[in-house]
This record gives sequence, structure tokens and C-alpha cells, in this order.
Amino acid sequence: METTQPAALFDRAHRLTTAGLLMLVTLVAFESMAVATAMPTAVAELHGLAWYGWPFSAFLVASVVGMVIGGDLGDRRGPGAALLGGVGVFAAGLLAAGLSGSMAVFVAARALQGVGGGAIAVSLYVLSGQAYEPALRPRLFGAISAAWVLPALIGPLVAGLLTAHASWRLVFLGLLPLIGFGLALVLPAVRHLGVAGTGIVPDPARRWWAALAGTGIAALQYAGQRLDLAAAGIAVLGALLLAAALRALLPAGTGRVRPGLPAVVATRGLMAGAFFGMDALLPLAMTQLHGYSPAAAGVPLTAGALGWATASQLQGRRPDVPRVTLLRIGFFLLAAGLAGTAAIALPGVGGWPAYLSWGVAGLGMGFAMPSVGVLLLDQSPEHRRGADSAAFQIADVTGSALTVGVVGVLVAASTASLLALPTAVLAAGAVLTVVALLGALLAPRAGAPAATPALPDGATTLSPS
Repeated sequence: METTQPAALFDRAHRLTTAGLLMLVTLVAFESMAVATAMPTAVAELHGLAWYGWPFSAFLVASVVGMVIGGDLGDRRGPGAALLGGVGVFAAGLLAAGLSGSMAVFVAARALQGVGGGAIAVSLYVLSGQAYEPALRPRLFGAISAAWVLPALIGPLVAGLLTAHASWRLVFLGLLPLIGFGLALVLPAVRHLGVAGTGIVPDPARRWWAALAGTGIAALQYAGQRLDLAAAGIAVLGALLLAAALRALLPAGTGRVRPGLPAVVATRGLMAGAFFGMDALLPLAMTQLHGYSPAAAGVPLTAGALGWATASQLQGRRPDVPRVTLLRIGFFLLAAGLAGTAAIALPGVGGWPAYLSWGVAGLGMGFAMPSVGVLLLDQSPEHRRGADSAAFQIADVTGSALTVGVVGVLVAASTASLLALPTAVLAAGAVLTVVALLGALLAPRAGAPAATPALPDGATTLSPS
């Protein structure tokens, strides 16, 4: 009597898709981790020090646009088309950056990378929903989370060696053949995946709303880097632009954390904001408060990455545990890690607790991030997975940008002697811990199906196809 083997990520039906996806994720993650290391040298060689922030802002704004384009393309033409388009644009951006002879070209290249990276991020969710059955998705998202660990560990080191001993251009150009190989693995497996359903045709104006959202996010980040009257005006303008755009891009009820898909999207934003706000502040706190070297100050970030990967693997081995339960556990661990990390600013406490506490925060993200991804695919109708995955990613970027902006204001206040740095770190830790606890409180709503499909608030112009 023949027995049917249970499906696995690397069985015959899935091995090429899984290998290709993980390679693409690893390479995009490497570029993300390495670019900050190479950026000072690149900008100096291109005589663009006055434009130093522009490559980062261009990538950020363009990535939001890429998320919407990738989501719309995935819904209308299938995940294969979205993935191919995203990888193609990302590769073009890498080539342009590596060959750029002026700062203007380099900034434009970074914008291309942002469009492609945003489309890739969304297409991964669309592809996961079609190519993998629900029982495999926890393991898949665990593997995708783990694929970020190696780039986090070696990306800055490799980029530093290439920049110092060869050329910063190789940080971009060296990825091109590897990305082509990853795409060659995954495309044959996804060609048969077509459009999941007829659904609705997105309004082309969504792309303009996405550009507006990216501009608002960039304005908020820029305002957080300065402390003057102009900063307040820039922050207000950015907040207004972002609020208007998010109303059109996110599922209706996201701001009220309505049960179902809106709560899934909202909890993703809360999670990313709580974690990455402290992730940006931690190295500064370690070096300025306790005199750690840059290398030693980066060790807690490594501990966080390892904790994230460990918990991702653990949750993937227990598909029987409700994802909402794991999401809530993740938020509580994240809150504990945030509070423990902020405690390094207390008098008499050294920096060493961060080596443990940020690992706890990483464990929380490892349980929560894959779980909320599974919940997204469970809650999103097949014909809208592209648009909903775009909203998911936009919430992530928005949550991170808002909290990093708050952290930036606190650090700027300490630099201007308006606030002691330990006080700024404690205040940031308190705010971010409250955000994580709020996520734990609201997590059960992510598992409650919505009564009606949650279209964006600005969906009045959408029409049946």
C-alpha cells in the first residue's frame, strides 16, 4: 500500500521555487545590509557629500511605489510577472549604481532599486499564497526570516572589504549574476501560476498615492534629523501627506484595528515600528553611553538576528499552534526585550544587558513576523493578495519610519542639550515598549475574520474587471 509523503519546502514540487525564493531574499537582504557600509565612499567618490541622504530617501520613496506596482501586477497578471518585473528593475538599479559616474545618476539608480525591491517584497507573498499550501506557509516564512541572518552577519563586513580593497561598485555589480541565477531557479516553477481570480481592477491612481506616501515618510524622517522650526512644519506636512495616502492604500479600518485583515496590517506596522525604532538607536546608545567600539556595539544586533532566526524556525515546526497565539507571544517578548534594552540607560547599569535583551526582542520578532505573514494569506482573498500584500509592506515601512522619526527627535534634542542622552534612550524605550504592548493587546483581532472584504478607504474608484 502506497503512502503519500507530506509536502515539504524542498520536496520535488517545491524545491526549485523554495531555493530560488530564498536566494533572492538573501541577495536583496545582503544589498540592504551592505549599502550603508559602502555609501560614504561612494558618495565621496561621486563628489556628492551634500546629497548624502538622497540615496536613502530615493530608495525609501520608490520602494513604496514599487510595492503598489508589484501588488497590482501580481493581482492582474500573476506572481511570475510581478517577480520577473521586480527583479528586472532591481537588477537595472544595481547595474546603474555600479556604473554611475555622477551623484544624480546614483540617486536615480537607488530609486530603481527601491521600485524593484518593493515589487519583489510583495510578489513573495503573492507567490507564497499560490505556490504553497497553508500547512507549509509557517515553515516558508520561517525560512525567509532565516535568510536575512547571513546577510546581517557578513553583509557589512564583505561590503567593507570590497570597498577598502577593491571598489564600492562591486557591492552592487557583484550581485547581478547571483540574482540572475536565483531568478532562473524560481521562474520555471511559477510560470504555470496565473491570475488567482478576476476580482477587481486597481485604480491607477494608487501609484500616485504610493508616491505621496513615500514622500510623506521621507519628510518625517528628514524632520526627525533636525531640531528647528522648519522641522515642525516639515513633520506636519509629511504627516498630512502620509495620512491622506494611507487612507487610499490600506484596508478600510486599519487605523481602528478592525478585526480581520485590517488588524493584520495594523499589527505588522506596530511590530515593525517597535522593533526597528530601538534597532536604530541601540548602537548609538552603546557607543555614547558606555564607550563601546562600533564592532562591540553591533554585537547586540547580531544577537537579535540570531534570536529572530531561532524563533522563526521554532514556529515553523509547530503549524498546529494558532498563529494569533504566536503573534501575541511575540509581542510580549518584544516588549520585554525593548524594556530590558532601554534599561542600559539607567544609572549604574552597563551596556552588557543589551546582549541578552535584544536577543529576547529578536525571539519575539521571530515568532510574530512569520505568524502575521501567515495570517495575511489566510485573511486575504486570492484575487486581492497583491494589493493586500502591498498594504502589509507599506504598514511595515510606515511604522518603522514613524518610530525612527520619534527616536531621531529625541536624539536631536539630546545633541542640542535640551535632553540628556540617557533620558532620551529611556523615553524612546518607554514609547516603543508601549507600542509592543499595544500590539499584544490587539493581536487577537488579527485572527478574527472580517464580516466584509476590507477594501482600501479610497476604493470607491475600483471597479469589477
